[in-house]
This record gives sequence, C-alpha cells and structure tokens, in this order.
Amino acid sequence: MPPIPLLSHPLPDSLVAWRDGQPVSRNAFMAHARALAAQMPEGRRHYLAHCADRYRFAVTLAAGLTSGRTGLLPSTFNATVASQLKAFAEDAFVVTDDPRLATDLPLLMFPDESPAPADDEPIPAIPADHPVAWVFTSGSTGDPVPHRKTWGKLVANVRAERGELGLAADTPFAVLGTVPPQHMYGFETTVLMPLLCGGQLVAERPFFPTEITERLAALPAPRLLVTTPFHLRNLLESGQAVPAADRVVSATAPLDVGLARRAEAAFGCPLLEIYGSTETSQLATRRTLDGPQWRLFPNVCLSQRDDACWASGGHVEAPMPLADVIAIDGPRAFRLCGRNSDLVNVAGKRSSVGYLSAQLLAVEGVRDGAFFMPDTAPADDIGRPAALAVAPGMSARQVLAGLRERIDPVFLPRPLILLDQLPRNATGKLPREVCDRLLSEHREAAP
Repeated sequence: MPPIPLLSHPLPDSLVAWRDGQPVSRNAFMAHARALAAQMPEGRRHYLAHCADRYRFAVTLAAGLTSGRTGLLPSTFNATVASQLKAFAEDAFVVTDDPRLATDLPLLMFPDESPAPADDEPIPAIPADHPVAWVFTSGSTGDPVPHRKTWGKLVANVRAERGELGLAADTPFAVLGTVPPQHMYGFETTVLMPLLCGGQLVAERPFFPTEITERLAALPAPRLLVTTPFHLRNLLESGQAVPAADRVVSATAPLDVGLARRAEAAFGCPLLEIYGSTETSQLATRRTLDGPQWRLFPNVCLSQRDDACWASGGHVEAPMPLADVIAIDGPRAFRLCGRNSDLVNVAGKRSSVGYLSAQLLAVEGVRDGAFFMPDTAPADDIGRPAALAVAPGMSARQVLAGLRERIDPVFLPRPLILLDQLPRNATGKLPREVCDRLLSEHREAAP
C-alpha cells in the first residue's frame, strides 16, 4: 500500500479545527505540527500526548507522525503507568499542556505560541505500515498489554466509519466530543475521522450540559456530537435546551432504546452506536431504534471458535477474540448477547450485570446506577451482586422496593450503596477497582 497523506483537506485554508470558537486552517495546523516536531527530543521515538486540549493532542499526533515517532496510549496515566511505559519503551517522553504534571519521564511542555504558517505548508504522506501508536489494555495480571495500531489500518477504519455514519465524502463536518482523545473511541472518532475525512475537530471537551449545548450550537452544520450514554443521559435530564445536530454518536456502553428515542427527538437527527474495543478498533454500527442488530464495517469478519467470537479482516490488525457473547446473523449482521464476564449466577438462576444495571436505572427516582460482581465476598455469601446508585431523596429501602418489581429477588444487590455521584471516568465507565474500594469502605463502616 502506498503512503497515505496526513490530512485529507484539499486547500491550504481548508478548516481543520475549531479552538476557542476560532477556526484553524490546514496551513496553521501543519505549521504548528512542524514547529512541535522540531522541539521533540532527538533520539526518543516514543511519546505520550498528555493533552486535555484535543487540538493540542492532534498537533502532537501530527508532529509524531511527521517525525517518524510512535505514540503511547495507556488507559490512564499515573506514576505506576509511567514506570510501566518506561519499561516498555525506555526512550519514552511526555508532551503535555498541564504545567502541574509530575512524572519521572522527560517532559516537553506544549508551546503556547502558534507559529506563522508558510504560504502552503506541505502535507506529508505517512507509510501505511508505520506504527502510529501502541494502545494498552489491562491484562489479567494488571500489567498493561500493548496493541499496535498502524497508519494504513487506522485510515481504513475511520474512512469506513464515515461511510457507516452516513457522512458524505465531499461534505466537511464538525465533530464535538465529550470523550477524551486518548481513549480509542475518542481517538478514532473525534481526532482521526475529522483529520482523514475532511472534517473539523473541536479542541474543547465539554462535560456539563450547558457547555455541551453551547459548544454544539456554535458549530456550523453539518455537526456531530460524539458522546457516551452517561453524558447523554445527564444532558437530556438537565432540562437544557438542545440544539439541532446532524448525527449523535454513542459508544463505550450499551444504549437503551428509551434514551435513544429521547435523544433523537431532542437533537432532531439519527443516533448511531459504535461497537468495538481497544484491541480491534471499531467494528460495527447500528441505529438503536432500528433494533438489536449491528452492521459490521466493510471487510470485517466474525467467526466462532474456541468458545469465543473472533474478529478479523478489514482494518483489524490481527485476529482477536471478543469479550462479548455474540449471535452471528449473517456476513455483516450480529447481535450482542452480553459479555463473557457479565454473567451472574445466584442460586442456580442466571442474569447479567448489564441487564440488572438497566433495571436499576429504570427505577423511578434513580439518576445513575450500576451493578457489579465483587471480587471478594463474605464467607456466607452465595455470590450476589452489589450495586451503586444515585437516587436523591430516596432511601436504599425505597430503591430496593422499586428493583423488586423489576427483577427476581435473588438478584437484589447485597449491598446497595447510595452515593451523591458515581465516580465515573472520562468515558462514563466505572473502573472496577473504584467499585471494589467503595464496597470495602462500606463494609468497614457497617455496624
């Protein structure tokens, strides 16, 4: 495969990004990337882009690609992860826009000044087999497991995504994301897709409903909101007036039909879900209101073997087993039947964590909530799930009474822990170690 250009924007003044409400041209973006690449430490080929600003993250990515470097994308970043990354790539350094960041890895502060562009900054072509990034998942031992992402496969991935989302190839679009660019979903959909498909990324990552609606309303059409079920639920329940959009895209967790219906009515556009994983990248899409079937990206295949469903072909770097139980309905169609690790078996009765969490969220008065299976349990426990919930003005007894009307009593959580807010991460997920810590603290506080 021949080298592929870094950007797909046809003209020097084509818009690549929006930052602080101001447009950024292709020329300005490339000048910024060229200047940053010149400041990267010589002899160090692996970098971590620790930038909250999505534009700065994208500039760092472009600087890394044009200088032949490879990014490191861990799921989180702290002292332990820094040590693990150094063991993986001893030449690693960090590019950051956070002056408070403390790490033992060499630091390069993202420069505040934007360089003046030339009349026509060149657009380099990147070899298709160049390793763009190593992304890391948590292994069974707790050590991060690296997965390589190459330029050609990533380009094929996001070009397929553009088509599956129904975006015209010759129409610029603006992408606002509530997810971080370091997460695989955010990396692909809010950074790579606009860069490689003629779109415009948005530097800011709004969180609160007012921030989301204001940022979205300020963008030109066509415009996309890339978000998660958690952020979407918070937005729609805030009472905030919602601007029109051309697409709403959701991932990281299954979306219930009721929330999808409310979202489509509010935004006046289709809502599409993306299914994938860090290991495989994006694999499929569906419009939630059209039913449970997912549609695979072109050239991606699923096959059942060794009691697992494997993804291969297309942009998938190597055949990879999936964490979900999947029913294959045809060459490009499948249904999700739960996660392999999601099964709950109590006293011979079976359910799933996902189903139980959905029933908890359906209890009137519950604003947020999730079931989980504890890693440890008292000796007299029969393997019951626990749950966290946000239910202002309600007691645990009231929430349990509502749950009792929706699930078999054998699956009622032991315990149900009421909180003011669930400690979700930037993509709306609840880290397992956080759930276990809250459960441990609850047990220690119990009389």
